[in-house]
Order: sequence, then structure tokens, then C-alpha cells
Amino acid sequence: MNIRALADLQKTLAPHVPLGKSRLETLSLILLGMIGARTVNLTHVATERPGRAKVASTYRRMQRFFQHVDLPEDWTVRLVVALIGNPRPWHLCLDRTNWKIGRADVNVLVLAVVTTRFRVPLMWTLLSHSGNSTTAQRIALMNRYLQHFDVSTVRMLMADREFIGQEWMAFLVDRKIPFAIRMKEDQIVRVEGRDLSLRSWLSRCKGVRGFTAILPGRDGHPDLELHFGARRIRGGELLVVASSRPGSGARILRLYRKRWLIECLFADSKTRGLNLEDTRLSLARKLSLLIAILALAIALVCRTAAALMGTKFPGRKAHGYLSKSWFRTGLDETRRLLRSHAETPPSFRKLVMPRRPRQGVV
Repeated sequence: MNIRALADLQKTLAPHVPLGKSRLETLSLILLGMIGARTVNLTHVATERPGRAKVASTYRRMQRFFQHVDLPEDWTVRLVVALIGNPRPWHLCLDRTNWKIGRADVNVLVLAVVTTRFRVPLMWTLLSHSGNSTTAQRIALMNRYLQHFDVSTVRMLMADREFIGQEWMAFLVDRKIPFAIRMKEDQIVRVEGRDLSLRSWLSRCKGVRGFTAILPGRDGHPDLELHFGARRIRGGELLVVASSRPGSGARILRLYRKRWLIECLFADSKTRGLNLEDTRLSLARKLSLLIAILALAIALVCRTAAALMGTKFPGRKAHGYLSKSWFRTGLDETRRLLRSHAETPPSFRKLVMPRRPRQGVV
């Protein structure tokens, strides 16, 4: 690891993270170590530390960091936004990622911000159960977002079929949060005065189709008028997307395509990138802290790619896909610079963000 890069990162983070000098150095070691080792497993991260310190002592130091450090909720939000440096409004994606640690289920509800060059976790909730999130958990996560940002910062919220329900959609409409959410085929809607399932209404759907329908109110919730885009996909399955904003069916479907970027983000976090599943941390507080550091690492890597590529984009191969993803471009360049003794990744430069008074030292 480049000692100069470590020092520069500490200086960058110092005004914005309420930690003492020693803890801040440990945080920087973990952050750069997981990028260099391409894993979040602390036994491997510890080997990346520069200098003569023993690996065992570095590993114990990192263990103590997760044992004793308790940072405020969403402490990385302002840092991630500063690293993105992208004008709002932006697109948000909501989804879950899950894996197992032994017999224990790890289930994380993630709200991510996606731009042309960035896809970064912004906020998340560790679920204490396996399976889908509840409406209350989704609403709580969105309320956390609205505590930090105005609703005008949301260009579109995208989510898959798991994130449906009258109360949830009524909440989004009430808060004026625009959304594009995929619906299930058996969802009942009111079209032309009749209550039909989407499967029945679109039984003869060919090509792209757009229409407006009512989502009937239930349990005291009002009816919702939504705009739909639909088409058949591979295998004859229906892709039906509901949006709170009017538009053609093609436009609604085009907006929903960006939802796939959060799946790419999960791949960047796991096997294609930093191997989040390698962690042995299972306590919610410790795991949330690790995901926060991971979010900073992803933002730093993407910012390095932006500095390297400028206005260019990675080339595409004959099959149409990028020869190297934006994240992988930044990851490779950051790892190269961390092994250099003369250069510091450009993402470690001073962040343009308002400075808050420090709340105390951990």
C-alpha cells in the first residue's frame, strides 16, 4: 500500500468523520486494504498495511475498530455525495441483497444512487429476517433519505416486483416521489370500469403498450391512478412497469431499465469486485459499519475511473457490452496507484462539501 495515499486519505476524511487520529488511520487502512486485497475479509486486508507492523497486530487493530467504533447512522451519506460530485436530481434504485454466513442469513435492504458513471449504496437497512422487506421498513428507509435531501433530488425511484403494495405506493405518491416499479402479472387494476388482472388485460399484448389504469384502494387507502408500460420479454413473460408520472409505454420501460444498475452494484460489491460475502461479521452494528466503508470504497473507485477516463467511456466489444466496466476500470487503476510510491489516486483529493463541527472523538 502507498503510504502517501494512506496519509492523503486520512487528511481528506479527517474533517468529515468524527474519529480520533488512531481510529481514523485504522479506517483508512481498512478502506484501502479492501481495495488492494479485493476482499473485505480482515485477515487479507491486514496484509496490505505498509511498514514493518506485524500482520497479527494489524488484524487485531482492525478487530478492535469494529468492536468499539460506533459512528452515527448514515455517516457516509455526505461523503458519498461529495465523491459523486454529480448535480441532482438523480435516479435511485431500491433492492435487497442477501447471503449466508454459516447458517445465519444476512439480508440487506439497499437504497442506491445511480448516475451515468456512479452506482453507489447511499443508505441501507439490515433486516432481522429472511425474505422480503415490509412496507414499514421501506417507508422508514425513504424517510431517512428525506431527512438528508429534498424530494426534488429524486428524478426517479426504481424497484422490482418485490416492492409493490397499496400502502407503499400511496406513500410515494403522497410524498411526490416519482417512481417506476415493476408489477406482478396477477395485480388487479381497474381499466375502462372493469377490475382485471394485468395478465388478462394484456393477454394479446404484442410489442410495447402504454395505458393508464387505477390501482384500487384497499384498507382505507385511496385509489391510485398510475401510468403503465408493458411488453413481452424472452419466454413470453410480461414486463409491466407502473409509474406515477405520465408518459408513453416506451418511455416508462426505458426509465425502468436503469434498475439493472443496482444488480451491477451488488456484483461490484461481491464476486466481481470487493467480495462482501467474505466477511465473517454477523452482528448488525458491525456489518452496517463494514457496508458503510464498502460504500466509500466503491465511490472512491468510481471517482478514480472518472478522473482517468475524463469525458470518454470504456470501449465496447462486438457483442455490444463494455470491454471493461466503469467500476473495474476504476478498481484496476486505484490498485495500480496504491502499489506506486509516487502517485496518489485522484479520488483522495480534498472533497468539496460543507464542514460540520465534530461531535466528539471515539
